[in-house]
Amino acid sequence: MAAFGHTFPFYADSKTTFPMDTTSAIIIIIFLTVLVTFIIILPGIRGKMRLFWLLRVVTSLFIGAVILAVNFSSEWSVGQVSTNTSYKAFSSAWISADIGLQVGLRGVNITITGTPVQQLNETINYNEEFTWRLGKNYAEEYAKALEKGLPDPVLYLAEKFTPRSPCGLHHQYRVAGYYASATLWVAFLCWLLANVMFSMPVLVYGGHMLLATGIFQLLALLFYSVGTSLTPPCPLRLGTAVLHTHRGPAFWITLIIGVMCVLLGLAMVVAHRMQPHRVKAFFNQNVEEDHMLEWSPEEEGLPSPHYRSMAESPEPQDIALSEATSSKPGCEEKHPGEPDCAL
Repeated sequence: MAAFGHTFPFYADSKTTFPMDTTSAIIIIIFLTVLVTFIIILPGIRGKMRLFWLLRVVTSLFIGAVILAVNFSSEWSVGQVSTNTSYKAFSSAWISADIGLQVGLRGVNITITGTPVQQLNETINYNEEFTWRLGKNYAEEYAKALEKGLPDPVLYLAEKFTPRSPCGLHHQYRVAGYYASATLWVAFLCWLLANVMFSMPVLVYGGHMLLATGIFQLLALLFYSVGTSLTPPCPLRLGTAVLHTHRGPAFWITLIIGVMCVLLGLAMVVAHRMQPHRVKAFFNQNVEEDHMLEWSPEEEGLPSPHYRSMAESPEPQDIALSEATSSKPGCEEKHPGEPDCAL
């Protein structure tokens, strides 16, 4: 024990924590980079179109960033409690700590922070992740955590989500996460199609795809809510307190953005029917070019012939009948064998 600096065996040093999820940070940086690029070219747009264009870009990028960020977020169901609990195996020492649980679509994240951080001659600050996404085995990750010797609260909460746990949390959260994640990917594809159609003279279909984007986000929330409520909640007792989970920020942000996409899509469809010229002006599209693309009633079927009126037709030329008939016999008399006379 002296070789480990007065710490118990099999316990490594505490893991340094990043202030936020690295995947969410990467997504935010990418979309902010795209936004800055669009802002740089903003001075090249004249008049009121500059404000309309900036509003469209900011709104669209915000919706796309939220759809991707919540898909990789670990805050769909969260819970936190301050308690006094045991810290390590083979020890009767207790600590005072804040313990947090974040459940995402691909796994769980468990944090434990001592209050104060320095207790028992060491720093108590852990942030551990256990995933069940494709290519990962939750049971193997939990076995590695046992070998590593993580603190008791972390192992206790991680054990509740193992496949063999009687709580059944692993099955319901894993299935709900799979369906919700797949539906969010469909919503992201609808968002991409909406942006493509908004850049073309098919604005009404862009409104339909924006409406579909919101509907698929709401369906993801429905799948997650139904999947996680199939079994009664399992009590999570940590020392002298019980940890309760509730819907996290990712759930409510998805709900807000989903409702916003539905309202914007409906408003787009209604405005296109009532005020199509203003909608085209908002999207900086030329109305004259759009009229050229519209089909007239005659063009819906087979092409119909167009006849000239008497005023448009050229003046007829008067040719004497005697001149037209007298040329043929003369040709036959002079040159009866030449092919030109047959004409």
